[in-house]
Amino acid sequence: MSAITDLMINQQIRDKEIRLIANDGSQLGIMSAREAQRIADDRKLDLVKISPGAKPPVCKLMDYSKYKFDAQKKEKEARKKRKTVTVKEIRLSPNIDTHDVQVKVKNALKFLKDGNKLKVSIRFRGRELGRADMAIGIMEDFAEQVSEYGVVDKKPKVEARIMSMFIVPKA
Repeated sequence: MSAITDLMINQQIRDKEIRLIANDGSQLGIMSAREAQRIADDRKLDLVKISPGAKPPVCKLMDYSKYKFDAQKKEKEARKKRKTVTVKEIRLSPNIDTHDVQVKVKNALKFLKDGNKLKVSIRFRGRELGRADMAIGIMEDFAEQVSEYGVVDKKPKVEARIMSMFIVPKA
């Protein structure tokens, strides 16, 4: 939306010479801004500076309000199509049973199919931190079971008392 408001229109254009383009896209040549404004008024259109950095600056004859409306409409459509990616978390424990892992894998597959990122974490309590090698095995096994729908984005890493890894859906 900021690109729309940055354009100079009609009397805001103070350049001595400009290159003028008609609303159908044809070149009308290089002329003074005053003469271009007169042509715009005759055709009941607006004079819009579309390329201020060019030598001479490029201006176009158009219906500015219609252009602004169409640009806002396109931006709104783009916002609708944009997908927000959420991070879903699944918590495991160092001494988790195989059936419990299967339930967690089932949930993970559902999250990955929906296009969500997945954070798999194992929280260590007490002396469990000494068995981090076993937790890495659980993480790798988990990643292997969801490999059909997801890829490991960040390998298992221990921060404080939590080991975590990230899995992203396959494209």
